[in-house]
Formats: sequence, structure tokens, C-alpha cells
Amino acid sequence: MKRKQGGMTLTSFLGVLAVAGFALYIGMKLFPMYQEFYAVKTSMKALAREPGNADPARALEMFYRRMDMNYSDSIKRDSIRFDRIDGGVRMSVNYEVRRPLVGNLDIVGRFENAQDLTSRGE
Repeated sequence: MKRKQGGMTLTSFLGVLAVAGFALYIGMKLFPMYQEFYAVKTSMKALAREPGNADPARALEMFYRRMDMNYSDSIKRDSIRFDRIDGGVRMSVNYEVRRPLVGNLDIVGRFENAQDLTSRGE
């Protein structure tokens, strides 16, 4: 009685390896973008807890200090907007990150976050 072997051929193994490698490559391009966005959100929340942060100029300076500590360079000054609300200001960050992928193809991430800043720091 003959037993039939099961498993993958070399060609199918190389195909699976290529797909997994491409997925890993895209993940390596996406991870820093989302890590930077997490740093933006964390910095904005920490800024909201500080007293006296309702002055847009001071808030902007403090925000950029935090971004420098996180080695973030995607957020430009025109990406940040301040709007007056009751008791303070609302800080909105809206930016886009573009990373090269392969040849003339890019990965584009569009991120936005808003945080209320009050003079009480709550």
C-alpha cells in the first residue's frame, strides 16, 4: 500500500514567503507612522493636563518640545490649528505622512487629532 505525501512544493513555499515578506515590508513602513501619531496623541493629552496651557503660543512651544523628544518631524506649523472654546482653546493637529514604498508608489497616512486646552489644566 503506497502512502501519498502531503505538504507544500518549493514553488508554493516561495510564493508564501514572498507574500509574507511583502506584508512585513509594508508593516515596517506603516509602524513608524502610527508610532509617531501615538506620540502626537500622548503629547496633546499631557499638554492638556498642564496648567496655563490655554495660550496658543505657549501651547505650541510646549507641544514642539515634546515632539522633539519623540524625534517627530512630520508635523509642520501649518498642520496645527487653535480654535477658541469656552474656557480655553481647542488644539487640532491634521497632517499627512508620505513614505516611499516601491518605485513611484508611496504609502500615505492622513492623521488628525483634537484636544481641548483649558487654563485649569483639566
